[in-house]
Amino acid sequence: MAAIRILVGTRKGAFILTSDEKRNKWSIDGPHFGGWEIYHVKGSPADPDRIFASQTSSWFGQIIQRSDDGGKNWSQPGSADNAEKENADGMPQGESNMFVYDTSDTTGKPLTTHQWYDGTQHPWEFARVWHLEPSLDDPDTCYAGVEDAALFKTTDGGASWHELAGLRGHETGANWAPGAGGMCLHTVVLDPSNKDRIFCAISAAGAFRSDDAGETWTPINKGLHSLYIPDPTAEVGHCVHRIAIHPSNPNILFMQKHWDVLRSDDGGDSWREISGNLPSDFGFPIAVHSHEPETIYVVPILSDSLHYPPDGKLRVYRSRSGGEDWEALTKGLPQEHCYVNVLRDAMAVDTADPCGVYFGTTGGQVYASNDSGDSWQAIVRDLPAVLSVEAQTLD
Repeated sequence: MAAIRILVGTRKGAFILTSDEKRNKWSIDGPHFGGWEIYHVKGSPADPDRIFASQTSSWFGQIIQRSDDGGKNWSQPGSADNAEKENADGMPQGESNMFVYDTSDTTGKPLTTHQWYDGTQHPWEFARVWHLEPSLDDPDTCYAGVEDAALFKTTDGGASWHELAGLRGHETGANWAPGAGGMCLHTVVLDPSNKDRIFCAISAAGAFRSDDAGETWTPINKGLHSLYIPDPTAEVGHCVHRIAIHPSNPNILFMQKHWDVLRSDDGGDSWREISGNLPSDFGFPIAVHSHEPETIYVVPILSDSLHYPPDGKLRVYRSRSGGEDWEALTKGLPQEHCYVNVLRDAMAVDTADPCGVYFGTTGGQVYASNDSGDSWQAIVRDLPAVLSVEAQTLD
């Protein structure tokens, strides 16, 4: 019998929710790392008991935590190996010294400063890890998207990390700029059919694709239109909020942008809008049904300045036609006086049948559907604001 594990990152710790395959009753474990911001928690597809967590504090810095037993125990990988360096630097054990920006790209061009739209130079800063993406087939390999926008990789379970510097050294970098949350690399998508293909998204730079395992990168923003940048159809500069893919059809991508929901049928080479009859095309998360590659989910919010649902009604919208039309899913969700937000990493699906769908809110609720979105229940309430939700289906 399968079990379901939901990994929840919040403003004040991580929580682990578990249930059987019926997904009616849930147990709650946590908080882990109480008081710390846990930007993302995600398990390895190759070994579900291997879980990585991004633990962040404005005072103590960035720590990567790892569990090898499904979240019962945690450790800071590499902390013992780095003890001599940490003592010399005067940095707390496990802090962000494992993530060090390269000072130049492959051509030797300095990367110590970064030019923004206003023409001013800013130093690159390491603020936090926004997203962790474990390898699909190796539990020791994981990618980390960080702020300021860069991509790191570990192949030893998090003991050491190296930057895939070709992205940050891209020639379009002068036209990148921070979104409201900072200049963050918040989405990493691995192509299950091609180990060398990686997609990522940066606020506010746009979407990028590598076809050589991260050595070089191509902007994939053709068809995006953003009124808030100097050139609305520019090659880069767009504020992409989230990208989703289905394993059985990896050339089809779905995107939630800062205004607009979009679709690509050619691996990101071009995009077309599929916002259709949504009440608002602004939002943060987007997810794809685990068994139906043309069924997608979004959570519209009112606008980029009003981060709450239209009319105070919390509604998930589902399209079973790849975005041609949308239906509101409301059963079990509050339909009055609801003013929460759902952040970009706070929606996930399991692989059970029927598919389970989950999302967390800034009001501290985690909602679950065990019938592909037809009905919902709050499986936990009154958590700190939810930053991320990930689902694991366990044998």
